[in-house]
Amino acid sequence: MENGEIESTDDETTPPPPTFTGRQYRPVVSHDQVSIPMSPIEPVPPPGIQMKDEGSSSGGAGSGGTKSESKLEFFGKALVDLLGVRDMTGEPAPSSPRDGEDVSITLGRQKQSGVKLGTMMGVFVPCLQNILGIIYYIRFSWIVGMAGIGESLLLVAFCGLCTFLTSISLSAIATNGAMKGGGPYYLIGRALGPEVGVSIGLCFFLGNAVAGAMYVLGAVETFLDAVPGAGIFKESATPFNGTTEIVHTPNIHDLQVYGIVVTILLCFIVFGGVKMINRVAPAFLVPVILSLFCIFIGMLASPKNDAARKDGITGLKFATFKNNWASEYQSTNNAGIPEENGAIFWNFNALVGLFFPAVTGIMAGSNRSASLKDTQRAIPIGTLAATLTTSFLYVMSVLLFGALATREQLLKNRLLTATVAWPAPVVIYVGIILSTLGAALQCLTGAPRLLAAISNDDILPVLKYFKVTEGSEPHLATLFTAFICMACVVIGNLDLITPTITMFFLLCYAGVNLSCFLLDLLDAPSWRPRWKFHHWSLSLLGATLCIVIMFLISWSFTVISLALASLIYYYVSIKGKAGDWGDGFKSAYFQLALRSLRSLGANQVHPKNWYPIPLIFCRPWGKLPENVPCHPKLADFANCMKKKGRGMSIFVSVIDGDYHELAEDAKTACRQLATYIEYKRCEGVAEIVVAPNMSEGFRGLIQTMGLGNLKPNIVVMRYPEIWRRENLIQIPSTFVGIINDCIAANKAVVIIKGLDEWPGEYQRQYGTIDLYWIVRDGGLMLLLSQLLLTKESFESCKIQVFCIAEEDVDAEELKADVKKFLYDLRMQAEVIVITMKSWEAHSDGPGAPSPDDSAKAFVGAQRRVAAYLSEMREDARREGRAELMADGKRVVVNEQQVDKFLYTTMKLNSTILKYSRMAAVVLVSLPPPPLNHPPYFYMEYMDLLVENVPRLLIVRGYRRDVVTLFT
Repeated sequence: MENGEIESTDDETTPPPPTFTGRQYRPVVSHDQVSIPMSPIEPVPPPGIQMKDEGSSSGGAGSGGTKSESKLEFFGKALVDLLGVRDMTGEPAPSSPRDGEDVSITLGRQKQSGVKLGTMMGVFVPCLQNILGIIYYIRFSWIVGMAGIGESLLLVAFCGLCTFLTSISLSAIATNGAMKGGGPYYLIGRALGPEVGVSIGLCFFLGNAVAGAMYVLGAVETFLDAVPGAGIFKESATPFNGTTEIVHTPNIHDLQVYGIVVTILLCFIVFGGVKMINRVAPAFLVPVILSLFCIFIGMLASPKNDAARKDGITGLKFATFKNNWASEYQSTNNAGIPEENGAIFWNFNALVGLFFPAVTGIMAGSNRSASLKDTQRAIPIGTLAATLTTSFLYVMSVLLFGALATREQLLKNRLLTATVAWPAPVVIYVGIILSTLGAALQCLTGAPRLLAAISNDDILPVLKYFKVTEGSEPHLATLFTAFICMACVVIGNLDLITPTITMFFLLCYAGVNLSCFLLDLLDAPSWRPRWKFHHWSLSLLGATLCIVIMFLISWSFTVISLALASLIYYYVSIKGKAGDWGDGFKSAYFQLALRSLRSLGANQVHPKNWYPIPLIFCRPWGKLPENVPCHPKLADFANCMKKKGRGMSIFVSVIDGDYHELAEDAKTACRQLATYIEYKRCEGVAEIVVAPNMSEGFRGLIQTMGLGNLKPNIVVMRYPEIWRRENLIQIPSTFVGIINDCIAANKAVVIIKGLDEWPGEYQRQYGTIDLYWIVRDGGLMLLLSQLLLTKESFESCKIQVFCIAEEDVDAEELKADVKKFLYDLRMQAEVIVITMKSWEAHSDGPGAPSPDDSAKAFVGAQRRVAAYLSEMREDARREGRAELMADGKRVVVNEQQVDKFLYTTMKLNSTILKYSRMAAVVLVSLPPPPLNHPPYFYMEYMDLLVENVPRLLIVRGYRRDVVTLFT
């Protein structure tokens, strides 16, 4: 194809396009694609470089021999195929089709054939069935009689506001991305973390299961009231408020027997799956709507005759409205019949607990989120529509019931709705039974799916039996839900069950509101809900209302429900598997860390707020097994530098080589190191740097690691004891370079000699921790000794501070000053002053060093230094240089100064061996590398200092204090 041509892809029936100069065009037809296939730009690789064809389609010759459709490429890379978009987790991109559509844009997978529900049947109908339940039909008029019209309106507004605000929060979270199964559990868990999600999700599951029992009992009670002869056992007869009038109520055993039978029948429907429920739901809902019309028509047309007026149904009268405006709280028996010495005294708080289940059910649609076509459209519209519809219905019912009948009639006639219904009470009986059975069906449908969703997340191993594959029905979870429902049916008392349901539902609503509050307040970049009518203050108000209602109903039930949720939370945190769902707490921690970092600033931290932040240099001076990225005892020592585990360690290592070649190796090594740190139970982070050599890598680390005042302040590494044994001649230069880099960067240094012998976590040490305090280091050595004492390994040790002084110093005065200083620092230690002859006194004196181990090492060091110096001079003479060179750098050697350094370190080593040979650990000041001395000489000084000392910490502070005398 020539440049500029667009070839025709139509079949032979398309008429040939008109021809123009150098180009071919054709008219656009209705079935043309929007995008135009274009031939790829073939990249021309440089000589010697082979390029992979990464943009080729998966079809090609392998699929029927036809050539795959060419894609527009960008420098050899195929551009994104919109029909194959996948999200960051590798899952297919979720679709958001319009109602009525069934679109699948998942590439490489078959479209699921499961039944998908729209806004009406998937959300609005389930919510309406759950909200319009038994409470409205057989308890609402009783509530109006007990609370009066005024407080009943307040009750409806109070509870309705709570669910309305929760619906707004639910709409915001549900439209912030695709939802999997689990409804509110999925939302809360992804916002507040798996522990909170599972604890509230299980409580909500129990609430739904118990609510199913409430609806079943309501249906059975209504059936037995309508058909008294159907009772197996004798009815209960109770005098009305001490009068001769008898009120008959169904026997509790009848409620139990019929309730179990009804629960089993509903389970058979649930086992038929979503398709069966979708067919049955209208059969339950349509009679309910008709019964509501009959109730309102009957109220508007009452009274029908004089008998009705005599029974207390006055019709819609203003006088009745006025008489019923105020509340009249009183005692009743367990069946709700007024009685002077009744067991229950009702007040506004108790009525909140009784009425609140009448406004619950807003989660019925979200519980079935896995069965919805478009969750982001269906959940907000369906839930809010059901909430507003039922709230308006309740307000109108309060006004009409309050003007319809006397208070006595409202209190004693539990089925007033049936009495006033047009044309006959049987319509209401059928409506009540079908309404409650429909709500029970929704509970028995949503609760098992909620439990299955919790199980599928694999957080709690104990729930593994309820797992289901995608698209399958949760049969085992349904059986478990039915068992709980039947256990509650055995209780048989509707008024005792409702407060329990209320607590679980309110706990879930509070979780949804807190989730939205947290996400809205943090406002992370991923928080982009399609539902715009929300604000964090509304969510906070909704959560507050939920907590207030819980305590208004019953503080004892509130404490029990919160304790149950806390126990589940604790169990999940102990036994549950870790999962990172990107919850809001992670975002909160991030923002809190940023705020804390900014508040710390870049200025120096006060000594009272100083914490050690060690930079653990993991790269050993020898070799470790391939599966061990760090010396095992380095992590143990890092823990010794923390008080009660508080603090952070940064474990670093350097890989020699080219970054572009070793970038993936560095990532793998970093993961291995992080896993090892976690295994050693050391709080810290891992970092791996690729550099040409160790010195360059460490220099980059020491300059860039950390942020603000959270930069590492102590460099910890192992002493290279093997350098002479392994003849590693490059180690002295690297070792000295690292120390000089730390000094230039103003970092403290801790070098561990005898790391292999460092005690483990449970290896108790006895004896002393000896400090040879030679130079002022800001108190770092003293602080390290105190931190060691806080560990179980060293808690039995005592601290000794050795002060090295020359002979002409007043030892007693120095000792008193040091003891006073330690006392002011709140440190208990024994102070020992040791006098030592100066180099001048030694050089003027007649004798040589005493023939002990230190003296032998001293003589050997002198001999090796002399040989190295002769070799440098020979190299300079051979190359015709006047100056001496070591490791490519010019050095100046003063032999008398070298002997002075060797003698000083020999005397210090001899003193350590004399006084601290049996010490648990020895701390000594680190001498800085002398200027213009070869690194080899410094290693000789250091070897002489650590000779025969089994466990030694060589410490160098930095230009600031880490301890203070002041409070």
